[in-house]
Amino acid sequence: MKLPFKRQPGGVAAGAASGPVVLSQRRVYILPTGFGFLFAVTVLLVLLASVNYNLSLGYVLAFLLAGLGLVAMLHTWRNLVRLEIKAGRADPVFAGDSVAVHLLLANNANVDRVSIHLEPAGGLPTTLDLAARSSSVAQVYLPARRRGWLHLPRIRVSTTYPLGLFRAWSWVELSLRALVWPRPENGDAPLPERLSGTGEAGAGGRGTDDFAGMREYHAGDSLRHVAWKALARDGRLLTKQFCGQSGQRLWLDFMLMPRPMDDEARLARLARWVLAAAASGDTYGLRLPNEEVEPDSGHIHRDRCLEALALFRLREAAP
Repeated sequence: MKLPFKRQPGGVAAGAASGPVVLSQRRVYILPTGFGFLFAVTVLLVLLASVNYNLSLGYVLAFLLAGLGLVAMLHTWRNLVRLEIKAGRADPVFAGDSVAVHLLLANNANVDRVSIHLEPAGGLPTTLDLAARSSSVAQVYLPARRRGWLHLPRIRVSTTYPLGLFRAWSWVELSLRALVWPRPENGDAPLPERLSGTGEAGAGGRGTDDFAGMREYHAGDSLRHVAWKALARDGRLLTKQFCGQSGQRLWLDFMLMPRPMDDEARLARLARWVLAAAASGDTYGLRLPNEEVEPDSGHIHRDRCLEALALFRLREAAP
């Protein structure tokens, strides 16, 4: 069967929806389950036996079961129609972990929706219920096998409610991607030595030797430099500034790795160093053959360095 979309080089389907997807009547398909086929055969046998032996109660039972099946088919189909699905967020993870993808489901109907099954291609499924006129967040998990961008695959939304006789389903393609950082190297790789520059102290430097004053807190500043006493006294969030050997900087350099290491092994060690430097509150920079991240500190700087490692020589493939 020809799919209504095609893949582009970046991995995103051309038909992927950036906004909410509403499961219209044309998008919902329905077929009997295995139990449903068995149920149909049973009804047919009851009907044939009633015809053969002229059993009035057999006719009643056969038509009652057939009507029950038709009503079940209608409820199964209606359980999906007009359901709204929207992409939420997907937080970055390290290669080898699972990405938790958040999906927002909205039920704008006046009836409850029961046993909605979400199954991403190649991922772990989940099931949830939605009350009438409500919304909920569902999580599906995808394996992150390699660094770079992980694009959300097609999701099959299905249900067999209420009797399991029929399965209604629809395919949903959402525009969402998650960043996969390189897996940090195992073990305790010591950080490289700081590189010395002029070695001259100055009040405008960003060293950590002598206290030089305070400034307003900026997002991403190291918590080690937050003036907690000033916060308790005046209620102002300030960051301590220091002066010292401003020429000494910690550089995490891709090219200074041992020659036998391949690119992925170097990225793994750099990821380990970034985490170690961030945990210690150091000011550090990252040097790659195609990019340089100036020295800084804080969790925002850490994430920026990890993103540079994740997309190393892959940026041209990003959509």
